[in-house]
Amino acid sequence: MSGRADIEPVAPAEFNRPEALALQRRLAEQVERDTRLGAVEAIAGVDCAAPRYGTRIRAAVVVLRWPGLEVLEERRSEVVTPLPYIPGLLSFRELPAIQEAWRQLATVPQLAMVDGQGIAHPRRLGIAAHLGVLLDLPTIGVAKSILVGQPRGADPGPEPGDRCDLSDRGERIAALLRTRAGALPLVISTGHRVGLDDAVAWVLRCSRGYRLPEPTRLAHLLAGR
Repeated sequence: MSGRADIEPVAPAEFNRPEALALQRRLAEQVERDTRLGAVEAIAGVDCAAPRYGTRIRAAVVVLRWPGLEVLEERRSEVVTPLPYIPGLLSFRELPAIQEAWRQLATVPQLAMVDGQGIAHPRRLGIAAHLGVLLDLPTIGVAKSILVGQPRGADPGPEPGDRCDLSDRGERIAALLRTRAGALPLVISTGHRVGLDDAVAWVLRCSRGYRLPEPTRLAHLLAGR
C-alpha cells in the first residue's frame, strides 16, 4: 500500500504539551512544500467527527477514482482517546482514528485531501501536514476556517475559483478559495508534497458544485453518518 500505515503520534499515556509542541516543530521540518506528485489514479478524502469535549473519535476515509471521482472504497473507525481538545494540537487527538481507518484500505491512493489545516498552522504542522509526513504521501489541507494568518488584500471575489492569499508573519501559508458562489471560502494549504498553487488546482478539479471538494465532502458525510 502506498503510504505508511504505522503512524506514530505521541502515545496518549506519554502525552504532554511541551513534548507535542517539540514533535510538531521537528516534523514540520520534514514537510515538503513543493509538488512531488506522480500519476494520480485514486484520491482519498479524510475527515473526523468528534465532540470537542467527548472522548470518542470517528475517522472516515473515502477513496475516489481519478478523474471520474467514483467511490472505490469507504472505511471508518472509531476509537476512544483520553486526549482533550487542545487548539493547535488536534492531530494528536485524531490521528489514531485516521490510522485505524487507513489500515483497512485495499486501494492505493496517490493523494489525500484532509479536512483540516496543512501548513496554515502556528507551527506549520496541521493535521494534513502531519498525516502527509507520517504516511509519506502527498496531502492537501482543506479547512473550513482560518486558524492562523491574515488575508493579503481584499477577500476573494464572489465566483468559484476566486482566491486570495493568506499570510502569517510575512509568509504565504494558504489560499482563501471560493468554491461555490455565495459560500464562505475554504482555507487551502500545502499538506505535504503539493505546492499551494497545485493544491488549489486540485481542489477546483474535485469540486462538484458544493462548498467542499468531493473527497472531503464524502468523507465528512461518512464520518457523521
